[in-house]
Amino acid sequence: MEIAVFNIAGQETGRNVELNTEIYAVEPNDHAIYLDVKQYLANQRQGTHKAKDRGEIAGSTRKIKRQKGTGGARAGSRKSGTIRGGGRIFGPQPRDYSFKLNKKLKELARKSALTYKAQANEIMVLEDFSFEAAKTKEFVAIQNNLKIGDKKSLIVLSEANKNIYLSSRNLQNVEIVIASDLSTYKIMRAQKIILVESSVIKVEELFKI
Repeated sequence: MEIAVFNIAGQETGRNVELNTEIYAVEPNDHAIYLDVKQYLANQRQGTHKAKDRGEIAGSTRKIKRQKGTGGARAGSRKSGTIRGGGRIFGPQPRDYSFKLNKKLKELARKSALTYKAQANEIMVLEDFSFEAAKTKEFVAIQNNLKIGDKKSLIVLSEANKNIYLSSRNLQNVEIVIASDLSTYKIMRAQKIILVESSVIKVEELFKI
């Protein structure tokens, strides 16, 4: 699968890059994508939610009224969950939401996500570029040249670049990742995937192809 290489001016360079069909043209597996995205979102949860039960509420345990003869329901201490100010019944407790997925399933999920983006012509290859200093205005100019300013875009670099990251940090519709941090969630969330030319090989190395 060949795809044209663009420069930061938004023009074709006349060169093409071969995208490996074992990554960008596989048989998509929707359930694998679902599980990988579910795991990613679960891992973001802190799980620190907590409500006090009746054993953690400060107060007397004296019986507040006699058992029978009042015409109302029987009641014990004021810490009961049925009384205002009492403990929470079956309230949330701290827990770990993360769960394990096999490496091959996660790999299939990422390949499936990239395949969907390739089929929808939402992948673009951009020749390598860099900034001498962090300049948001220059980054916005590149977005406008590539006509992606109004789309959620994911720019994949081969390695970390501080100036590119800082230049894009204040922009809402763009995210910078390195190839090794590419996840199914980020791929599916983006409307446009921008592969910097050197990152194409890094992605293949990620899948050991």
